[in-house]
Amino acid sequence: MKKALVLAAAFLCCWGSVQAGDEIAVSAREQQSVSVTIYNKNLALIKDRRAITLPAGIQILAFREVSAKIKPETALMTGGDVAVLEQNFEYDLLTPQSLLQKYVGREVTMSRRHPTTGEEQSVHAKVLSAGNGVVLQVGNQIETEVSGRLIYPDVPGTLRDRPTLTMQVESATAGARDVELSYLTGGLSWQADYVAELNATDDHLNLSGWVTLTNESGAQYPQARLQLVAGDVNMVQREMEPRAMRMEAMAAGMAPAPKPMAEESMFEYHLYTLGRPTTLGENQKKQVALLQADGVGCRKEFLLKGQDYYFSSQAGEIGRKMKVGVFVELKNDKESGLGQPVPAGVVRVYKKDGSGFLQFVGEDKIDHTPEKELLRLHLGDAFDVTADKQQSDFKKLKGIGSANYAFESEYAIQLKNAKKEQVIVKVQEPIPGDWEILSESVKHVKEAAHTASWLVAVPPMETTTLTYRVRVKY
Repeated sequence: MKKALVLAAAFLCCWGSVQAGDEIAVSAREQQSVSVTIYNKNLALIKDRRAITLPAGIQILAFREVSAKIKPETALMTGGDVAVLEQNFEYDLLTPQSLLQKYVGREVTMSRRHPTTGEEQSVHAKVLSAGNGVVLQVGNQIETEVSGRLIYPDVPGTLRDRPTLTMQVESATAGARDVELSYLTGGLSWQADYVAELNATDDHLNLSGWVTLTNESGAQYPQARLQLVAGDVNMVQREMEPRAMRMEAMAAGMAPAPKPMAEESMFEYHLYTLGRPTTLGENQKKQVALLQADGVGCRKEFLLKGQDYYFSSQAGEIGRKMKVGVFVELKNDKESGLGQPVPAGVVRVYKKDGSGFLQFVGEDKIDHTPEKELLRLHLGDAFDVTADKQQSDFKKLKGIGSANYAFESEYAIQLKNAKKEQVIVKVQEPIPGDWEILSESVKHVKEAAHTASWLVAVPPMETTTLTYRVRVKY
């Protein structure tokens, strides 16, 4: 079987272009320009301009080197006086296995060497099955393993060496012209990745944005005009997609950011255009610079976030050495040093250590963020800032059945700071029902209908205790 595959692969090398009948092949050699617009959801718009020469009348055009994941129902060819009558997407590709399958029920020649003399002998064999393995009839015998090379008399015309879009067209006049083939395809996607470097005092950062392009469409796009659309474009979901080849992509490394991409509003989305042509190779990942902003103002926040279950029941000790989250927040405006639409992606944050080497300090995923909105990154949990929390009192004031309940409870939250500088910890409690703070050691802020928060200063190497009493009604 392996030798048969080797021989069939040799057909691929010698058989450069497959044409059915009198097709006029339109290959990548005739390509004049190509534009690629990639959307967020594994979708791209290809605009492929090629030069063709047509006689007058009805002809078959075969566009080769198109995407293997083309959505053929979206294909549109424009240019000159050429009318498209019908089209077909041919993706039954020539492989050793597909060639063998086309010969089921037909005869091939099997060439094998005599085990003693080494003399090469040829016998006729009929292919009975080519599913899970191969079944051959050689004379009056049935063989389930190829013991030599399989030689095929020809290649079936239905097999293609590359995905091909064929069109039956009618041309009113003869001559050369440029036509543009546009279509939607899967297999092309992009995502934004950001690298942020915090300064020593954690109040400014440098932000670099990169776009990672992934091409698994089964075609390459040389010297393409590249545009990216940031936003959630609605697509009708189909039950099945045409089968296509899939290959693993290899990731490329990142370099310092050159000139970023130009950005503009387009409908309800944002369009980014690369200012130079770029080649999207088949089965390739590529990074291009998206944005660069230095000295962006930010602030670090320590956050202890509670839960709502202990306001209506006895809890006692709620937790010891509770984790205090570390967040970095920045406003996306020009005053802060940014002020531009930021596509969704992952932000990875670094900071220099005492020796001047960059160290990774955390990452978070962000959604599409327009100008004037906040970017908030959860980088991890603090090592030197912890909390102990207990319910110091609980009373049920009233309540029978499933309504008209009222509770009073009191809490003590010890915030411990092992750092050599003061920290401000934000304590945030999601309080259910109709609530009222009866007493507190630090003034609270009502952030939302069911959220109270306190900003608690904790001196270096010390502990500060926040206490509060709350009445909750249902």
